[in-house]
Amino acid sequence: MKIVVMGGSGLVGASVAELLSKQGCEVVAASRRTGVDAISGAGLAQVLSGADVVVDVLNSPAFDDDVALEFFCASTDQLLAQERFAGVGHHVALSIVGAERLSGNGYFRAKLAQERQVRAGCVPYTLLRATQFFEFLGAIADAGRVGDDVRLAPARIQPIAARDVAVALSQLACAKPEDATIELAGPDPYRLDTIVGAFLSASGDERRVIADPNALYFGTALSDETLMAGDVPRFGHTEFDAWLRRWTREHPSAAETAHLP
Repeated sequence: MKIVVMGGSGLVGASVAELLSKQGCEVVAASRRTGVDAISGAGLAQVLSGADVVVDVLNSPAFDDDVALEFFCASTDQLLAQERFAGVGHHVALSIVGAERLSGNGYFRAKLAQERQVRAGCVPYTLLRATQFFEFLGAIADAGRVGDDVRLAPARIQPIAARDVAVALSQLACAKPEDATIELAGPDPYRLDTIVGAFLSASGDERRVIADPNALYFGTALSDETLMAGDVPRFGHTEFDAWLRRWTREHPSAAETAHLP
């Protein structure tokens, strides 16, 4: 089975490519670094020739509203058109749990637009919506920064390790198309302010996390359901404490730099 991983050099994409290769698949990790451009179409025909599955984990180069919308719509249009021409039988795309509840942010609206394109396309598909990654907790803290503090809503969140997302994507890529959306969450729920505070503390970051019910999450007010997966999600297996111990071992200099502006 030939599987093309679009965004194959990124955080999730590289892991997906590695996992699929270990399973004996013929894997092409495609990105601009390898001369494949999903916007212009450059290099797509070559990598998609003979492909059975495409896994799309591409990400916008910026989170600005217009940039993200243009990127996801243009790249998805190009991919689906080229996949149909090449006879690809399964399009697997990564999206975000709660995107429809985070409409105050243009990036999440762009992901919703991408989902609509995939569903309306002519290529059989599986959409995987994942909760926020453990690896993005630092970015969440930065977004909530107010002076020397971090203000975050004490809403429920069930984040997941990026590696667990890659495992799920690799499994879906080797299965039949679902023509449906699957949601994926981490093994345990937390309060957003609590888990970010734990991450900052382990990183040596001295900023204080303040629970503020009125704090916005990337422009959107949160409830206890906004960032949570639906009734029958799949679950990753990596617990936060185990991930955090590994992360601190792999980033020994974080404590020296995390608190700097």
